[in-house]
Amino acid sequence: MKKKSAKAEPSDSPITVIPREQHSISRKDISNNALKVLYRLNKSGFEAYLVGGGVRDLLLHKNPKDFDIATNATPEQIRHLFRNCRLVGRRFRLAHIMFGPDVIEVATFRGPHDQIESNDRNQSHKAQSGMLLRDNIFGSVEEDAIRRDFTINSLYYGIEDLSVRDYVGGMADLNAGIIRLIGDPETRYREDPVRMLRAVRFASKLGMTIEPATAEPIPRLAFLLKDIPSARLFEESLKLLQTGQGYKTYKLLREYHLFQPLFPIIQRGLTQNGDSPMEKLLVQVLKNTDSRLQNDKRVNPAFLFAAMLWYPLLEHAEKLAQEGGLPYNQAFSLATDDILDEQYRSIAIPKRHTTTMRDIWSLQLRLPHRQGKRANKLMEHPKFRAAYDLLELRAGVEPRHELKELVQWWTEFQQSTSSQQRGMISKLGNRPIRRRMRHRRGPTGQNRNDD
Repeated sequence: MKKKSAKAEPSDSPITVIPREQHSISRKDISNNALKVLYRLNKSGFEAYLVGGGVRDLLLHKNPKDFDIATNATPEQIRHLFRNCRLVGRRFRLAHIMFGPDVIEVATFRGPHDQIESNDRNQSHKAQSGMLLRDNIFGSVEEDAIRRDFTINSLYYGIEDLSVRDYVGGMADLNAGIIRLIGDPETRYREDPVRMLRAVRFASKLGMTIEPATAEPIPRLAFLLKDIPSARLFEESLKLLQTGQGYKTYKLLREYHLFQPLFPIIQRGLTQNGDSPMEKLLVQVLKNTDSRLQNDKRVNPAFLFAAMLWYPLLEHAEKLAQEGGLPYNQAFSLATDDILDEQYRSIAIPKRHTTTMRDIWSLQLRLPHRQGKRANKLMEHPKFRAAYDLLELRAGVEPRHELKELVQWWTEFQQSTSSQQRGMISKLGNRPIRRRMRHRRGPTGQNRNDD
């Protein structure tokens, strides 16, 4: 085991207090509800600090998504002070203070889990891999600072004197643009393997660099993600790919060998040159998602996952059809079940999204069938627009004239009057549909998914 970093011990990194006049955080930029919680805890005789990403983002002149609070009040004491409070979690006991849809998360300072007697029923518990299974050991603010993951997330803003307290060199790393784990990286990753994903996410989101000692163990320990519940990894995957830096994050995930544990089905189809239709579609849908988010447009996880898994689904369906002698539609249906089941084992995509994915996929087989009343019925389908967007993306990565022709037809059809639409359908006549359209491969489109 490697020796712990000097930053792991409080005696080696004395507190630095940055007074109000030397930092940029203003109370006007903090949620009023967070301020209410801070003031009530403080007036009731407890220490209370804004901590974590909220402090980090305020110092970077960004708008925080959440405002989290750390205090020496126990969860029960917090619940006694706030009637609108509920306690959640087993692994980490937390207080959620509810202000309508706004939730302020309050955590009691954590203590050093490795100094508790083994027979203490409230101690932290570890798996053989080193992963923390339960951790409700309370301590001081100094101990809490050392227990946090990254130095830039271990800065404390106090409401009493409006200063920022830094116990682990977080301000220096923030100013230098460095993502650094507190303590021994391998130990900390084994405690919670999701920290590897968080390191990549913060590096992408904040435009920072992962410090070498923090980065080194990640490829070696990426396999530990298999021990993380797949439902938790679904939530982490959204943070990775649907917060505006998905393409950059995807490249870092591959660089640090973290993509395979999340998407083993896709990993199997990656090529050395990165120029397969699947990879081109993956890159394009991530770039389009980033663009939509940066323009404050909605995105749907179901569409992203449907696009990412389209080519693995297609390949598996063709294999089932050829090896099992099945009709293609039946093979496609079976392949849909297989792909979703396999992906669920690593990332548990909820049924509300897989239902939409199934619709988007099945519509790819139906969109070429436009004769009679079919075109109008397809346009009435709730997921038509998402299916059309995937079709357009496919036409961008597959060099096939018939697919581009189909996209052009549907584009014109959506913009036409009823009489013009009847004329377009009439021109189709009864010519046979090219059934091999869905089997061949191959260029880059614009996703305008509003579903």
